[in-house]
Amino acid sequence: MFQFDSTIFHPTQGVYIVGGSVRDLLLKKMPTDYDICVLGNPENYANRLAAGTKGHQVKIGKSGQMIIRVTSGSHIFDISPATGTCIEDDLRQRDFTVNAMAYDLSSGKIIDVLGGLRDLDKKIIRSVSKQVFRKDPVRLIRAFRIAAGLDFEIDPGTISTITRDAALIKKTAGERIRAELFKMLSTRKSHYYLCHMADTGLLAAIFPELDPLKGCFQNRYHRYDAFEHSIRAYYHLEAMLSGRDKLTDKTLRRIITEFDPDKAMLLKCAILLHDIGKPAVKSIDNLGNVHFHGHARKGADMAITISKRLKFSTRARDFIDFIIRNHIRPLSLFIAHQNQTLTPRGITRFFMKCGDNTPYLLLHTIADAQGKQNKTNAKNNALIAFAKARMCDFFSGFSPKSKTAPLITGYDLMHEFGLSPSPLFKKILKLVEEARLSNAIHSKPAALKLVREFLKK
Repeated sequence: MFQFDSTIFHPTQGVYIVGGSVRDLLLKKMPTDYDICVLGNPENYANRLAAGTKGHQVKIGKSGQMIIRVTSGSHIFDISPATGTCIEDDLRQRDFTVNAMAYDLSSGKIIDVLGGLRDLDKKIIRSVSKQVFRKDPVRLIRAFRIAAGLDFEIDPGTISTITRDAALIKKTAGERIRAELFKMLSTRKSHYYLCHMADTGLLAAIFPELDPLKGCFQNRYHRYDAFEHSIRAYYHLEAMLSGRDKLTDKTLRRIITEFDPDKAMLLKCAILLHDIGKPAVKSIDNLGNVHFHGHARKGADMAITISKRLKFSTRARDFIDFIIRNHIRPLSLFIAHQNQTLTPRGITRFFMKCGDNTPYLLLHTIADAQGKQNKTNAKNNALIAFAKARMCDFFSGFSPKSKTAPLITGYDLMHEFGLSPSPLFKKILKLVEEARLSNAIHSKPAALKLVREFLKK
C-alpha cells in the first residue's frame, strides 16, 4: 500500500482520491495530478487544500459540471463533487475498472467495487459497463491510450463494445480526439494498439481518409496495399524512434536520441497519413504500370483538412504538412545520385529547403522504404543507406556550418555593387550561401567574384 503526504492530505471524512491517481500510485508511479472526489460541498475542501499548500484556485467547467483546480508547485489537484449519494455510486459512473478505485482519506483504505485491483494485477483495461462509450465517446480512444501507456491488454468484451460504438467518436470535439490520440502516439509501442484500433473500425472513424487505402494496390516496388504499407512503415518508424530496431546503427541511434519528442510524435502521425492522396490520383498506363503522380501534394492538402478537423496547433499542422508534401523529395535525390547527376550543391539545396526538418524527413524515408517489402531488397537497401548518409552529412557538415556567419551581407551588395534593397537581394544572398555551404567557395573575395559573375549574366 502507499502513503500520502500528510502535509498535503489530511484525514478528512467524505473526501477521496480517485481515478488515475490511485491507479498510478498502486503501480508505484508518483502522479503530479490528483483527482479528488468530495461528498458534499467541494469548495470547503478546496479552500482548506489551497490554504494548506499555498496553492492557487480556479474554477473550470460549466454549472453542474464544475471542477475546482488547485495548483501548488508541480502538483495539480482537481476537486469535484461525487456523482450520486456515495463514493460507490461515483465509481460506477467512471470509464475503466483500473480508474474506478478510490482511496478514502478518512480510513486510509482502497475502495474497489468493480474489480480494478484484479484488472490492475492482470494488466487488463476493462470498461465498467457497456454504456461508457455512449456516455462519452472519447473514451473509445482513451482505452487504447491508457493501454498503450501501461502496456496492458484491452479486455475482449471491451473490444467488442468499442467495435459496436466506434462510429460515435465522430460526435466528439476535434480537440478532445487530438489530445487522446497524440498521447497514444507518444508512447513507445503504439503500433500494436493502432492495429487494434484499425480492427475495431475506430481508426477509420477518426481518419476516414485511411479507408480508401485498403485494397489500393501499388506498383512492383510494393508488396502491400497502401493501407498495410502505411501501418508497416509506422511500425518501422516507431521501432527506430524507440531504439528497438536492431538494424539501426550507433550513429543513427545517437541522432535519434536528440530528436524533439513532440516532432517525433508528429512524425508518426505524418507517416500514418503520408499516402492518403494515392487513391485519388491513381492511374494505370497502357503497359499496365500503376502511377500515383502528385499524391504527395494531394495527401498534404487532405492532411491540412484533417488538421483543421481535429484542431491541431499551427506548429503541428505545418510540420505534418511539410513531411507529407516533401516525402518524395529524398527519393528524387536518391534517383539523381544513382544517375550520377547529384552534385554537392544539389544536396545543399535539399538541406536548405528542409532546414531543421531534414533528419525527420530522412527518417521518414527510411521507414517508408522498410514498409514496402517484407524482405529487404537491393534498391531499398541502397535508398536506406543513402538516407542515412545524408543524415550524417547534415549533422556533421551542413548544420554546424549553417550556424556560422555568411561570407557577405546586404551591406556588401550595396557597398560593392551599388544595388538597392530588392527581391534580387534575397536571390543573390541565397546563391552565395548555397555555394558556401556546398564548399564551392570559402572566402569573401570568392563570394564577391561569384556575385560579379551572376550580375554579368
